[in-house]
Amino acid sequence: MFIEFLPLWMFALVCLVLMLGYPVAFTLAGVALLFAGGGIIAGVFDPALLQTFPSRIYGIMSNYTLVAVPLFVFMGVMLEKSRLAETLLGNMARACGRLPGGLGLSVILVGAMLAASTGIVGATVVTMGLMSLPTMLRHGYHPSLATGTICATGTLGQIIPPSIALVLLGDVLSSAYQQAQLRLGVLNLQTVSVGDLFVGAVIPGLLLVGLYIIYLLAVARLAPQKAPSLPHDLESDADLPSAPTGGRLWLSLVPVLVLITLVLGSILTGVATPTEAAGVGAMGAMILAAGQRQLTRERLLDVMRSTTRISAMIFTILLGASLFSLVFRGFGGEELIHELFNNLPGGHIGALLVVMLVIFLLGFILDFIEITFVVVPIVGPVLLAMGIDPIWLGIMIAINLQTSFLTPPFGFALFYLRGVAPDSVATADIYRGVAPFIALQLCLLAALALWPQLVTWLPSVMR
Repeated sequence: MFIEFLPLWMFALVCLVLMLGYPVAFTLAGVALLFAGGGIIAGVFDPALLQTFPSRIYGIMSNYTLVAVPLFVFMGVMLEKSRLAETLLGNMARACGRLPGGLGLSVILVGAMLAASTGIVGATVVTMGLMSLPTMLRHGYHPSLATGTICATGTLGQIIPPSIALVLLGDVLSSAYQQAQLRLGVLNLQTVSVGDLFVGAVIPGLLLVGLYIIYLLAVARLAPQKAPSLPHDLESDADLPSAPTGGRLWLSLVPVLVLITLVLGSILTGVATPTEAAGVGAMGAMILAAGQRQLTRERLLDVMRSTTRISAMIFTILLGASLFSLVFRGFGGEELIHELFNNLPGGHIGALLVVMLVIFLLGFILDFIEITFVVVPIVGPVLLAMGIDPIWLGIMIAINLQTSFLTPPFGFALFYLRGVAPDSVATADIYRGVAPFIALQLCLLAALALWPQLVTWLPSVMR
């Protein structure tokens, strides 16, 4: 019985060691080697499987799709450090601030554009927290509403393309989809492209932004003391540095929209692959920074160092997860998962509910990178072999992770904002603030489950 469930013991040990605070990549590789060594000694693991790992490393490092990751990271870090979002937020707040809830509305709109430009959740939450939270609090916004809006808006980078999470999910789901087809005996194998996931995420992303806006405007109307309009005299407001003229607003808005159009438009229309579009985005971010007179040698070196550090972290985790996946399958883990799912009541619906619940809970302790590289390769082939649409599954996983990032007490977005929020903001205010946005995301998940066409219609049209 112990040997039969060795794959599950592997997974449990990884979660335990990660909770103790050890690095993710080395935990995955270390646990895999520990179990592989014990399996070789016990005669239940084929050592020849480990000889295939170098070819896996070569396949990862030569993967053309994954080249988009450092390019998108570079684009996001460059935009973060060029103060473009700060100028845009100031102009947008002055344009919308006199409306009830206008400052919160500007935060949502700028956060959505920042998410579509960077695709990095942590960077968006921290940036929006530093720029907008003091202003919202000083102008009378309730702390829970202000912090909840910033946290929820910051996590839009998880679902709004070009999301790095979707880039990684697309690569993993493509491999899982091919394995599912092999299991079903399909000879003409099909793949899932990152572009398909980007297209599938457009409508859910816009729906989520729309739900946020409707909620904020409803609060401003029903409880105006929580989201007051700004005073007419904003010229002396140091937190809103730009003049409230339409010309300045468009001058700060147009560059961001042009960059988003170049990156997403080229992908959606099929003019460029996601990797090529990422290169365009990286170059466009440098041009925008130069236009803001922020492209100095020191800043460029700082952006390159940050990009190298983040990219190295992602690929090191990917290598560790690849070794873990290899050993997991060597112990018959995929067959074990398939058998467990087949025995669940409800068929593929029951299996999907269990997987979504597990991913939601793991989102408390693992980042989306670890879940993408560890959990999805294990459960993906089994779910896809049951007939679930791969694009729909990828978007559901992304929104599920986005929800877990907001959920107290361990949501990553809460930690990010807590680190930059003033001491006057209680942690309980942050927890209360995100609750309505979690409910909105769960409503979106339910809507996508009831009407999968919200995800699959646009990709089918674009094809």
